[in-house]
Amino acid sequence: MCDDNCIIWGLENISIDEIMSKRILEVGSLDVNGTLRYGIQRMKPLEYIGIDIEEGRGVDIICKAENLVEKFGEESFDFVLSTCMLEHVQDWKACISQIKRVCKKEGHILIIVPSMYPYHEYPHDYWRFSKTDMIRIFGDCEIIKLEHDYEINENGLPFSLVYLKCKKPKFFKEVNLDSYGVYKMREVIENVV
Repeated sequence: MCDDNCIIWGLENISIDEIMSKRILEVGSLDVNGTLRYGIQRMKPLEYIGIDIEEGRGVDIICKAENLVEKFGEESFDFVLSTCMLEHVQDWKACISQIKRVCKKEGHILIIVPSMYPYHEYPHDYWRFSKTDMIRIFGDCEIIKLEHDYEINENGLPFSLVYLKCKKPKFFKEVNLDSYGVYKMREVIENVV
């Protein structure tokens, strides 16, 4: 899922050299309100696989984000992207770990997450991420670009996303996020026992 701002930012920050003849994985690929897929496919990847938890436009394989390594194997993709999906995964730490693990060393990861964003319950809405969170979460990668936008939506509410592009280093050692927390949406706080 992604809106026009996500599509524009993503395509401006992905080069043809990073895509052409490479294996691409999109995590959370159900096209609800837009996707980078069509722009990326014009760059002629070797393979483009979109995964999500349900069937629909843009979904090639049904797979939970927490099971990427089990499904595809370690270091199996040159470029892994996920746009406006992490807030919907209850175990965001496992999802991030899986994204890093299926990305090849010296491969790229592109993540877009909500920072200040209205609650949207489909399928669930658990988390919000700051620019500082992304620096910590991807501290084991080379951050190439990290931006945070801010707008007011049509209802007068603040609206912002964090955009990240990073490169998995040749000598990758995954950062431990066990004790790290991000902002929890109200639904999670009320339902955690």
